[in-house]
Amino acid sequence: METVTKKVWSPSTEQVCEIELPAESIVETALLELDYPVGGLHKRKIAEALAERFSLTDEQTNAKLKSENGPRAFNFHVGKVTGTLIRSGKMMKTKSGRRDINREQVSEEIGVSKQDSDDSRNTPEKSIERNYQLIRRELATELLQKIKNNTPTFFEKLVIDLLFKMGYGGSREDAQAVGRSGDGGIDGIIKADPLGLNVVYIQAKRWEGNVGAPPVRDFVGALDGEGVQDGIFITTSDFNPAAKEFAERSSKRVILINGSQLARYMIDHNVGVSVEKTYEIKRVDSDYFTENAEDS
Repeated sequence: METVTKKVWSPSTEQVCEIELPAESIVETALLELDYPVGGLHKRKIAEALAERFSLTDEQTNAKLKSENGPRAFNFHVGKVTGTLIRSGKMMKTKSGRRDINREQVSEEIGVSKQDSDDSRNTPEKSIERNYQLIRRELATELLQKIKNNTPTFFEKLVIDLLFKMGYGGSREDAQAVGRSGDGGIDGIIKADPLGLNVVYIQAKRWEGNVGAPPVRDFVGALDGEGVQDGIFITTSDFNPAAKEFAERSSKRVILINGSQLARYMIDHNVGVSVEKTYEIKRVDSDYFTENAEDS
């Protein structure tokens, strides 16, 4: 990996020293390949993700510019490259101040690059698929914004509607009734099967920041208090690592659904969306021509 040398202040030695960081071209490629959730990532989260990707040491990630009061050298390095990408149009700032990739421009450039290097990899079908995925991501962003602009009661109803479409709830009447229960720290109770042999408790939170372990712990406690084994915790934001780890290690079966997953499920199960256009891709039916040739 190509690197650059930076003069920094080391917190561990409390002295000025030199460290190696990934070159700007390497950081740029990593930024464009990063998996951005719907709504983008905070710049600190981007730096953390890249530090993990490059397997940087604590010395490399914690070193400061110029003095102990300066910014982290690696974060500043990533921010500088991010700024260049924003000015070029490949990345953008969201309204909430996060950073996101400009998928339309990057997709176009990738398409042109692939066509120049290998025309067979840039077929019309692949172009359609690429643009289809772009439309889905833009739709997902719009859906989450609509949810955040609505009421908590609406969000709880939306969650019930979605789970019903996914096969939970028995009858729609049952699903709507449990969606209005919302007591004991539980926002909804829905049947796990048509006969209602098992139930699933639901927690639905419209949060801006990531959900930590305490709310998930409280939810698991509510399940335990009701003698229920299964729960679904849904948020419009995301879950931090501690929350995910707690859910995985819990004795209960708890599914965590973040904003990106929620929007994808809504699109896949036609909740809050409608079909605008449908394109059919057809091919030659070789059997038709073979059978008719044999008959003649």
